[in-house]
Amino acid sequence: MKKAPDAAELRERTGQLLAAHPPATTARDDFLRARFAAGLAWVHYPEGLGGLGAPRTLQAVVDAELAAAGAPDNDPRRIGIGLGMAAPTILAYGSEEVKQRFLEPLWTGEEVWCQLFSEPGAGSDLAALGTRAVRDGDEWVVTGQKVWTSSAHIARWAILIARTDPDVPKHQGITYFVCDMTDPGVEVRPLRQITGEAEFNEVFLTDVRIPDAHRLGEVGEGWKVAQTTLMNERVSIGGMRLPREGGMIGPVARTWRERPDLRTHDLHQRLLTLWVEAEVARLTGERLRQQLAAGQPGPEGSGTKLAFARLNQEISGLEVELLGEEGLLYDDWTMRRPELVDFTGREAGYRYLRSKGNSIEGGTSEVLLNIVAERVLGLPAEPRSDKDIAWKDLAR
Repeated sequence: MKKAPDAAELRERTGQLLAAHPPATTARDDFLRARFAAGLAWVHYPEGLGGLGAPRTLQAVVDAELAAAGAPDNDPRRIGIGLGMAAPTILAYGSEEVKQRFLEPLWTGEEVWCQLFSEPGAGSDLAALGTRAVRDGDEWVVTGQKVWTSSAHIARWAILIARTDPDVPKHQGITYFVCDMTDPGVEVRPLRQITGEAEFNEVFLTDVRIPDAHRLGEVGEGWKVAQTTLMNERVSIGGMRLPREGGMIGPVARTWRERPDLRTHDLHQRLLTLWVEAEVARLTGERLRQQLAAGQPGPEGSGTKLAFARLNQEISGLEVELLGEEGLLYDDWTMRRPELVDFTGREAGYRYLRSKGNSIEGGTSEVLLNIVAERVLGLPAEPRSDKDIAWKDLAR
């Protein structure tokens, strides 16, 4: 078996990349493609797919060398769904042809991805989804509606789960696909949020034809495949890499230092408590990422995502209270369709309003509490009366 590269070899390979493609004179897309070809995109992926089969923890070595040289990144916030959800699922379940076709433009950001999972009648109970996929030769014809779809308005591709067998219990009759968002049967409509923006969308699918070659996993095993996506989603949301005072706690701490006129004893105590909790969450996320080096994420990511939602809402509430009347100001209610969520680049009012969605997106807090209770703590599962009933016979 070929020995995996160590940190010294990765530094050498990064130096060779920078010498052959100087960031100052190389077009951004060309540099990113060269980085992928060199195996320095995600070093833990296999050779030929943007990696070198190295330990995941060594990605930081490459990233540090490239950042020091002023190399462009792939704008990970803009393509987070592709990087954090689609890519690990494609790697685990896609055919070799699918991996070769999708992973490079996904990583370089040339093709943005979205996630077609939730439906108007299947959000927290995702397995109840009703979007149908019917086999027609070497294709599947998909009809249904998805909702709360981030980035659908800019996405080229989507990861999609649909019901392929209504005669079996709900978890068993689902199949997982890659869907072309430019298909004429795909309609994307904006969903305006409390922030005034429409970063979410609803998506209508009408006789969308998907080749069977774009199926991930076996027919009827889409729920199993979706678990890979969902576990990675919760880690990517709740376990993102942050510096100390990164994320929501940063603006509040900065305001506290710069505006002594706003301070009170009670606010001081609450800020200290949240600062410590934010630091604990940050370090827990770092530990979780290190555990990923041993394999796919487990249910523990649900805990970090839970903490992320609660802390964001409590911290943003404290910030609005700290700022008093200033905290009630809101700069712009213009209807926009942003390409990413910028929690720290906007004012306190935006952070307060936008954080309300954190306990819904990526799995509701109530569902995640059940996952932590059952799969992490080993508590008895909730009674489920619909577990063995065919989907078509469920009350709706």
